Amino acid sequence: MSGVQLVIAEKPSVAQSLAAVLGAGKRGQGYLEGNGYLVSWCVGHLVGLASADAYDPKYSRWCYEDLPIIPEKWKYAVAPDKKEQYEALVSLMNRPDVTSLVCATDAGREGELIFRLVYDQASCKKPFARLWISSMEDTAIREGFAALRPGRDYDRLYEAALCRAKADWLVGISGTRLFSSLYQKTLNVGRVMTPTLALVVEREAAISGFKKEKFYTVVLDCGKFTAVSGRCESRKAADHLAAACAVQTAVVNKVEKKQKSAQPPKLYDLTSLQRDGNRLFGYTAQQVLDYAQALYEKKLLTYPRTDSNYLTEDMRDTLPGLCEAVISSLPFPVTVSGVDAARVTDNAKVSDHHALLPTNQMAGAELSALPAGERNLLTLVTVRLLCAVGEKQVYEDTEAEITCGGGLFTAKGRVIVSPGFTEVEQAFLSTLKKKPESDLKEEPKALPPLSQGQTFEKVKASAKEGATSPPRHFTEDLLLSAMEHASAQEFAQIGDVERTGLGTPATRAGVLEKLVRGGFLERKGRQLLPTKKGTDLIAVLPDTVKSASLTARWESGLKDVERGEQSAAAFMEGIEGMVSDLVAQYRGVSVDTSMFRSREVIGACPRCGSDVVEGKKNFYCASRECQFSMWKDDRFFTSKRKELTKPMAAALLKSGRIKVKGLFSEKKGVLYDAFVALADTGGKYVNYKIELPPRPKNTQGKE
Repeated sequence: MSGVQLVIAEKPSVAQSLAAVLGAGKRGQGYLEGNGYLVSWCVGHLVGLASADAYDPKYSRWCYEDLPIIPEKWKYAVAPDKKEQYEALVSLMNRPDVTSLVCATDAGREGELIFRLVYDQASCKKPFARLWISSMEDTAIREGFAALRPGRDYDRLYEAALCRAKADWLVGISGTRLFSSLYQKTLNVGRVMTPTLALVVEREAAISGFKKEKFYTVVLDCGKFTAVSGRCESRKAADHLAAACAVQTAVVNKVEKKQKSAQPPKLYDLTSLQRDGNRLFGYTAQQVLDYAQALYEKKLLTYPRTDSNYLTEDMRDTLPGLCEAVISSLPFPVTVSGVDAARVTDNAKVSDHHALLPTNQMAGAELSALPAGERNLLTLVTVRLLCAVGEKQVYEDTEAEITCGGGLFTAKGRVIVSPGFTEVEQAFLSTLKKKPESDLKEEPKALPPLSQGQTFEKVKASAKEGATSPPRHFTEDLLLSAMEHASAQEFAQIGDVERTGLGTPATRAGVLEKLVRGGFLERKGRQLLPTKKGTDLIAVLPDTVKSASLTARWESGLKDVERGEQSAAAFMEGIEGMVSDLVAQYRGVSVDTSMFRSREVIGACPRCGSDVVEGKKNFYCASRECQFSMWKDDRFFTSKRKELTKPMAAALLKSGRIKVKGLFSEKKGVLYDAFVALADTGGKYVNYKIELPPRPKNTQGKE
């Protein structure tokens, strides 16, 4: 290699790992250097799509008349808080001794976008290669650099990533401004966020509208086992059958035995790991992703943002050794009799990255030193590996048909012939303090030996009342599954179409967090519930922006761009058309804004006279053109150990000043009483000032 090669990672910690392997140990400002390499880093997205007002200052105000906003030529901007690192990268790219670059950002769609936007914004023309690895182990890094791929081989991946970003911008900007202008309230709309919210709102509507239906069965107690009738028409019918059984003999009509098996589970992709992390430990999807990313950077886990449950066939021979290396690190004893590698390897089912695996590094690592979340997640992935390559579970089900009192009863039993992979699974579950609900169901117990014609005298019978159950509230486990399979029903009707869902494994956690931060969803225990704000938003939005199937088709379109089966231009044309049609749909339409006027008015804005209402963190002017805002945790009050309350804010708006007792003096360390006056200058922040009461005049000694 002639000249110096500039390697750009996604974050500093990854850059340090790469530099250690490459022998670049000399530190510079924003980079590491040595052995013919410069190793630097981005800090997430350094460059992104510019805001709307970058195209025209008029877009700083939200007006229906300006919509849709569809740039003819897209503009980009450097994140203000990341400008220093961007300039460091540009400087390195322009160094005369740098002859080529290596894109070493995360090997996926977003990683590709992070590098390309910086490369293009810097107007760099130097050739670049692509590092594509699924593990941060030293051997994987060395092998990756020995087999660098031409950077231009990933142009379609970049195009798909850019289409995703532009589509989100178009839908987010025009959709949010459209509905916010119509309803006089900030209503955030997102390409993936809104259909996801709709899933939760629709589920809650189904739960609240659910009507329980009672049903009745009769339980027949035959001593060593019980049998259950089918559903009876009424309580009276159930009582009648129970009474009849009490005076009659129960007869075994038929006994049927079937040997069955349960196949081992698939290896984890990110979504299934997030689901189990939530189900078993209560972790959010974002927490699971964060823990997995940390383990990846510690070289203990392979690349986490994968959508595959399989490994490549060239990994088949390495699996027995990997299983042997990691099994001793588990915090409970297990044995694995064999490794069926063929079951988990399939080249056709691996795209960018293979399924999640622990690495060989796990064997020598101090796992007890890991944070609890990372340790639990690593255990989970290890257990899943051992289960996936294990033997199937074999069991024998017995079903007996019994007649008594003119009714037909069924008894079921099960005998485990060979536990197979479930032995490892159960060993792991036994270590959990709290069993998940899905694992609390009792398996059928073994039935005693039964034969056709066998009779049971003096059986006990009792009527039991049951009721149909409503749908379950969404947990993150269930919602992730719903997002993943959002379009399953629609796509099942279409032959030869790849089924897809809402978002990607890499983005779903971020979508959920955004919905929670925006106040559209709230966490209640492990449940995800819609807020009034979220419910109201979905109520007013058209199907165009909240349709899960439409968003899934867009996601499928992005896959087509990535595979070269659709042009980026064609994809964007479809998005632009949808946004334009959406805006046109509301031209001249008047809407009911009453549902969004629920906030209590506490006073009049001193700047424009509009209503001032209470928000979660502030008291703000309801007029979107006015920036007046009184923050509850304003530094003026917190420094004096006070919070701006609603009565205080209302009084300030009414009279301009209030008397406050017990203000803390940082200078003297004492409490004092004083008047606080509103001293608004019309700037970005509202100001306040202290007005001390006049001291009483000292008249001592005077006539």
